[in-house]
Amino acid sequence: MQAGPDRVIHGVGLSRRRRMGRLLSLDPRPTPTSLVETDHAQPFNAGARHPARRHPGGRARVCPDAARTFVSSFGSDANDCSRAAPCRTFQRAHDQTLQIGEITVPDPGGYGAVTITKSISIINDGVGEAGALVSGGFNGITINAGADDRVSLRGLTVKGIGFGGGNGIVFTAGRFLSIENCTIRKFTGTAQSQFIGHGIIFNPAGDSDLAISNTLVSDNEGHGISVVRANNGVSHTTQATFSFVQVYHSGLHGIVLSAGGTAGSINAAADNIVSSFNAVSGLAIEGSNIILLNVTRSMVSSNGTGFSSSNDSGTIGVGQSNVARNDITWSGHVFSYGDNYVAFNFDNNPAAPFGTFARK
Repeated sequence: MQAGPDRVIHGVGLSRRRRMGRLLSLDPRPTPTSLVETDHAQPFNAGARHPARRHPGGRARVCPDAARTFVSSFGSDANDCSRAAPCRTFQRAHDQTLQIGEITVPDPGGYGAVTITKSISIINDGVGEAGALVSGGFNGITINAGADDRVSLRGLTVKGIGFGGGNGIVFTAGRFLSIENCTIRKFTGTAQSQFIGHGIIFNPAGDSDLAISNTLVSDNEGHGISVVRANNGVSHTTQATFSFVQVYHSGLHGIVLSAGGTAGSINAAADNIVSSFNAVSGLAIEGSNIILLNVTRSMVSSNGTGFSSSNDSGTIGVGQSNVARNDITWSGHVFSYGDNYVAFNFDNNPAAPFGTFARK
């Protein structure tokens, strides 16, 4: 059945000893000294692994031996990260945690930046704000894991504090990243370098999936969320889902998907999202390879352009969504399912440039 036209409104606990079995290239920069709250950040360096650490006081760190570790604002990195003797930073807890293990946050605090190199979960289930403050052009959380590794982040706050800017979460390698109930905001530095100032960068080097839900990304000088396949000469596919995600006040795109050079594709779906007050566009696709983005039941308002596709091989589909008060409603390969609320855009609310498709 053919859908009708868009409605257009004119006008204005495991034991610590229990064993378990087992985008873009940048020049590496040195790790900075620790920030306030013991934040120690890592640069966005797609090729580097986290270096071997030494225990405070000069002793070599103990090999990972715990399926679950703990961090606490009252902890110490001289501890073993057990519930009775928690560590102070995410990085120390990560280094003490077995593959596919979990870091648990029992109380609020600033736990420093972390580079993740294995399957792991970092979980804060509502004890208060827990996360990292970032500056100096570095990243709050870097994921540079193995090809089959899965990483889960839940209940974390990653915030930029200026002083050279930085990025919130950067993924360069791994199989799957899940971000849930997180806040990523206030990253700066894009004016000095195109590689910093972004909320979330998903820059996989191989087949990888991304799922973001119930998460706020706001007030970042660059992109809010960017999914950019690494141009490394290896064909790979990226899949992404966005559910109940809010992206506000990005200096560039709110959410952007980009693929070029290397063969492969990006397939993405967004449902119940809000993308507003972004300077360039609410949602965009760029590059020369196949990118498909389907958007439903969402609000895209007060952006430079609501939906933008500058990719002749890519398409954005929009259904049951509120598209209002954008300077440009939509541009490029964007089609409508004929059931959107298109109102008060400053280009007089034109029809979708790629036409209207029937819902099935």
